[in-house]
Amino acid sequence: MSKVAIVMGSGSDRPVMEKAVAILDRFGIESDMRVLSAHKTPDDAIAFAEGAEANGFGVIIAGAGKAAHLGGVMAAKSLLPVIGVPINASLDGMDSLLATVQMPTGIPVATVAIDGSTNAALLAVQILATADPALREKLIEYRAELRQKTLAG
Repeated sequence: MSKVAIVMGSGSDRPVMEKAVAILDRFGIESDMRVLSAHKTPDDAIAFAEGAEANGFGVIIAGAGKAAHLGGVMAAKSLLPVIGVPINASLDGMDSLLATVQMPTGIPVATVAIDGSTNAALLAVQILATADPALREKLIEYRAELRQKTLAG
């Protein structure tokens, strides 16, 4: 099974991004979380993106605040699916949301809600489940649990 890379622009993003790790753990998916900045460590970010697939990753989740270009850098330098998580670091996260979602044609970054790393992880699970029947079954069970919790309300 492929691993999921979780990258974030700053260590201060860790509390938001740890929620993604918890979801991936629940589904038995290995993750690797690290700080890489599109602006402060661009060479490291590019090297990571370029080698991600060869290093066994199947999806990259990129969380960043303010000028949130990390997802775009990952998408520009890798053919893996990239899921952007705008982080609320300023302006109620709207700056991050717009920087993440407004990608140029040809370099997509799937984008979830501000601070929405849980949904980013679930989307990564869904992507990986397209080629993994056992993982798909875990998703079916997860959705059934969601349904039951909602109805119990």
